[in-house]
Amino acid sequence: MAGVRLLTAGESHGPALVGILEGIPAGLSLDEEAIRRDLVRRQRGVGAGARMTIETDSAKVLSGIMAGRTTGAPIALLIENQDHENWKGRAIPPMTTPRPGHADLAGALKYGHDDFRLTLERASARETAMRVAAGAVCRLFLGELGIRIGGYVAALGPVTANLASLSFEQRLEKAALQPTGCPDADAAAEMEATIRQAMEAGETFGGIIEVVALGVPPGLGSYVHSDRRLDARLGAAVLSVPAIKGVEIGPAFQNTRLPGTKVHDPIHVQDGHIVRPSARSGGMEGGVTTGQPLWLRAAMKPIPTTLTPQPSVEVTVGSAAPTRYERSDVCPVPRAVPVIEAVVALVLADAVLEKTGGDSLAEVRARWAALPKGRLEDFRLLNRPQVFWP
Repeated sequence: MAGVRLLTAGESHGPALVGILEGIPAGLSLDEEAIRRDLVRRQRGVGAGARMTIETDSAKVLSGIMAGRTTGAPIALLIENQDHENWKGRAIPPMTTPRPGHADLAGALKYGHDDFRLTLERASARETAMRVAAGAVCRLFLGELGIRIGGYVAALGPVTANLASLSFEQRLEKAALQPTGCPDADAAAEMEATIRQAMEAGETFGGIIEVVALGVPPGLGSYVHSDRRLDARLGAAVLSVPAIKGVEIGPAFQNTRLPGTKVHDPIHVQDGHIVRPSARSGGMEGGVTTGQPLWLRAAMKPIPTTLTPQPSVEVTVGSAAPTRYERSDVCPVPRAVPVIEAVVALVLADAVLEKTGGDSLAEVRARWAALPKGRLEDFRLLNRPQVFWP
């Protein structure tokens, strides 16, 4: 069955992260520099913690590539943890006070761990480095079909960007110029100040990330089964990213405050094509893409590892105790943008292959070119009464 699947393994301070990416068609030219660029984006940004001064992430391709092109076989990727040398062979002090907002407590109860660190090591957002690497491969594949994925920071803590006058293309272009990843220069400056204030106060901040996919044709996904709805698949993928607690398809929550006639995208015809003058649906109707820009918004909570101690319990003695600080970001929102882009790319690559099939890039391209494009001539309406259930 055609489709893309990613399995990852590895701990935050273990020797390495490992990924196996399955389903990428043969014949794709693999640009390892493109993978490196996305990994660098994940490491940089205002609010990054000290760990990012230790790691210089790069992905080694171990299989699935010969002569610079994919073979159709699973692609194995390896990212070494340089910080592992600082932990290897050391006796690590016990971690017995769980941190509110982390998986520490729930993980220990689920798996019967004898130290909360056993949860932390896998639940850590360090794992997302491998998803960024695999997502970069999927972005290369989607790029061959004219699909471009990009993201930006729309809000951070109390600061919200003013983006109404900017097209998606302008947002992506301007976001690349700011260390916060925010397209609004004035808001970006306020965001930097907010992060500095959080550092001084021993606090953390979250925010809202928007990701858009341009060049997506109509017809990806399906409404015939709940697990094939593309909005559900994208939502699940985005929510799987640590600290992401909410997902919108387009401005979904804003839409709830408007009457229906102000929410739904009108349908027009222009030069023989069905077009929409707005994108409030987020590029999907009924779990199927419409051909408009695919637009998602992800809410990232403030990460729970704070320099300021939080109330907890020393579980071994059952008494109240403050949390102990573990090295962390102050605000990971700018660094999370390429992570959300990556998981969106993984889902879209899977949806493309579900629609087209094909074991080679040449086969996929041929079938892609034959897909309906939303022209009037693409519709085959009988325009006569029919008996549907005799």
